[in-house]
Amino acid sequence: MGRPPFLFNVTVKSPIDIRMNENKFAKKIVCVGAGYVGGPTMVVIANKCPDYKVTVVDISEERINAWNSDELPIYEPGLKDRVDKARGKNLFFSTDIDRNIDEADIIFVSVHTPTKTFGEGAGKASDLQYIEQTARRIKENSTSSKIIVEKSTLPVRAAETMASILHSGANSVRFEILSNPEFMAEGTAIRDMEEPDRILIGSHDTVTGNAARDELLKIYLKWVPREKIITTNLWSSELSKLVANAFLAQRISSINSISALCEVTEADISEVAGAVGRDSRIGSKFLEAGVGFGGSCFRKDLLNLVYLCEYYKLDDVAKFWSSVVEINDNQMERFVNCILKTMFRTLVDKKITIFGFAFKPDTGDTRDSPAIYICKRLLEEKARLSITDPHAISNAKKDLTGIDGTAEFVENPYEAAKGAHCLALITGWSEYLSLDYQKIFDSMLKPAFIFDGRNHLDHQKLFEIGFNVYPIGRPPLTHI
Repeated sequence: MGRPPFLFNVTVKSPIDIRMNENKFAKKIVCVGAGYVGGPTMVVIANKCPDYKVTVVDISEERINAWNSDELPIYEPGLKDRVDKARGKNLFFSTDIDRNIDEADIIFVSVHTPTKTFGEGAGKASDLQYIEQTARRIKENSTSSKIIVEKSTLPVRAAETMASILHSGANSVRFEILSNPEFMAEGTAIRDMEEPDRILIGSHDTVTGNAARDELLKIYLKWVPREKIITTNLWSSELSKLVANAFLAQRISSINSISALCEVTEADISEVAGAVGRDSRIGSKFLEAGVGFGGSCFRKDLLNLVYLCEYYKLDDVAKFWSSVVEINDNQMERFVNCILKTMFRTLVDKKITIFGFAFKPDTGDTRDSPAIYICKRLLEEKARLSITDPHAISNAKKDLTGIDGTAEFVENPYEAAKGAHCLALITGWSEYLSLDYQKIFDSMLKPAFIFDGRNHLDHQKLFEIGFNVYPIGRPPLTHI
C-alpha cells in the first residue's frame, strides 16, 4: 500500500542524530490545542523564531493529520504558505501529548472554553473542564519546571484554578503561569499576529513571575516592537480580553440598533455611521450595520462577563452587557421578519438562496454564525434553502444536521440561485461583488428579491437590473 498522503517522507535517524538535532533549539514550545487560535499562533511563532522548536499537540488525530497535510483544517489567508515554510524544520504537529509536555520549556494552553450548557452558570459561564483536564495532564507528565501560558480566553482569576491543580500534592516541579490573550480576528489572523496592535502579557509581580514574563517577551521581541508589548498583572490581562471583545460587540449592537431606527425614519445607516465615525473620539471601525455578530468569541465572552457581574452582585452592569446580546439576537430576527413580510407573508416551498454561511468573510468558521439562526428560522417557515459559501460548506452541513426542512449545499453560486425566489446575503465575501447579477436575475423567479444583510452589494445597480433590493438600515429599492 502507498504512504498515506498526510505523512512526510522522512529519513530514519539514529538516536544520536535525533539528540543532536534537538539540541540546536534554544527552547521548546508546546501548544496544547490545534484549533483556530493555537494553530495560527504557533505557525507565526515558528516562522519568526527559527531557533525555537514549536510543537502543536491535540487529542484529535484527524485534526493533526490535517495540519500535516496539504489540506489544512482551517482556512486563513497566508496560513498555508507559512506552514509549508516551517513544518518539519522547527514546526511540528503531533498527538503525542504527554511526551511533548514533558520535553517542553514553555506550554501554551489553547483549548476550547465554551459556554456552559448545564448546572450553575448554564448559558453564561465558561465551561473550564478542558482547562482543568489540560492542567492535570501537564502536572502528571512534567518532570521539569515550566512556564504555562494561558492563550484561551478565560474568566478573571482562572489562573488561580490552574495553579491550584499544578501545585497540588507533593511535587518538586514548579510552574509559573502567564496570561497572554490572543487578539487575532479570523480572516486576518496571520496579519494580526505578525503586525499586532499590541501584545498583552500578564504575570505575578514576583521574581519568578517576572522571569517567566521576560522569557515570553524574548519570543515576541523577535518581531514586535517593545512599545507594543504591554505587561500587566495576571488578573488585568485576563479581564482585558473579555472587555475588548465586549466593547467590539457593543459597537456592532449599537450601530445595528440605529439601523432599525433608520429603516422607519428613512435615514441611511451608512451616512449616519460615516458622520459619526468621523469623530476622532469614536472612529469608524465596527460601525457597519448587518445581521449581527457571530464567531466563537463575542457572544461567549459577553455572556461570561454578564455572569461575572451577576456573581459579584453588579446587577446593573450585568443588564447593560446582556442587552448587547439581546440586540444582536433581535437583529437576526428582524432580518428574517423582513424576508417574511416582503415575500407576501409566506415562505412555504419558496426557494431562498443563502449567499455566505461563515460568520465573516475570509474564514471557514461558522461558530455562532448568524446564518445558523437565520437558516433555522427560514426552515421553520417551510422555505427551501440553497446554501453557498466559498469556504464554509462542510461546516454549514454540520451546523444544520438534524434540522427539519429542505436545505441543499451548492458550491457554485449561479447554480444555487437558479429558480430562487430571493437571495439572502449573510456573509460579505469579496467573491460576491464580481458575480454577474444580470445572469443571476435572469435565472430567478419573478419578482426577484435580494436581502443584503451586510450592505455589501451595489444596490442601485441591482435595482436597475430588476431586483427588489432590501438593505439593512436603508430605504428599500423596489419595483412593486
